[in-house]
Amino acid sequence: MDLEGYSTKEQERIADLMRLMPRGRRSVLEIGARGGYFTELLLERFEQVTALDLDKPLISHPRITPVAGDVAELKFADQSFDVVVCTEVLEHIPPERLECACAEIQRVARFELVVGVPYRQDIRIGRTRCPNCGRRNPPWGHFNSFDRARLGGLMNRCRVREQNFMGSETEATNALSAWLMDAAGNPWGAYGPQERCGYCGTPLTNPPRVAAWQKALAKAGLALSQIQTRLASPHPIWLHTVFKKIDAPEA
Repeated sequence: MDLEGYSTKEQERIADLMRLMPRGRRSVLEIGARGGYFTELLLERFEQVTALDLDKPLISHPRITPVAGDVAELKFADQSFDVVVCTEVLEHIPPERLECACAEIQRVARFELVVGVPYRQDIRIGRTRCPNCGRRNPPWGHFNSFDRARLGGLMNRCRVREQNFMGSETEATNALSAWLMDAAGNPWGAYGPQERCGYCGTPLTNPPRVAAWQKALAKAGLALSQIQTRLASPHPIWLHTVFKKIDAPEA
């Protein structure tokens, strides 16, 4: 599949995930297939690909089965797939459903899981405020932050077989900066036409008007965050992990 239209970071992320894919397996469940750009790559390693998303993916291929489904309530029998792939998904799961989602992923996998999550993301950066319900939303719908210990604890029916870090950034903030941004109503958060409130579903569009006092608070918060970023050490953006099921049958 041609990835020329994707950024260098995205191409490197995808290449690393493909490198981690187990060999010699027949079936795979991809959770969070979206438009299917990664789904088609999985055909290079697997005979049968099941592509799952909340809305049925619009993918047409004889070896791909698109299905609509919820990762926290998978409608598949135990060990239905040799491998389960779950990238750019777990950070979006409502916190109260995260353990259930991880349990379901492990339940339907026979041998391995390939999981990709943001690494130690500070989800105070870029928060938004819903114009309808007034609730504060994390950036890009990322409700969860992960490090190796937390991810490993969630995948408690598996052991880590391989783990890799990808990317590098220095973006950072602090409690005072986050408080100032929240007090200002988060006017400069991660708003966009595709972003929706995680609580009521309202589109998170840019605030129509920002008062002078809001701008002043937000500018102070931004200045503090920029200072923190300049002082921060680079850290990875993504954590990629291959988990092996503890009770996996002999291959």
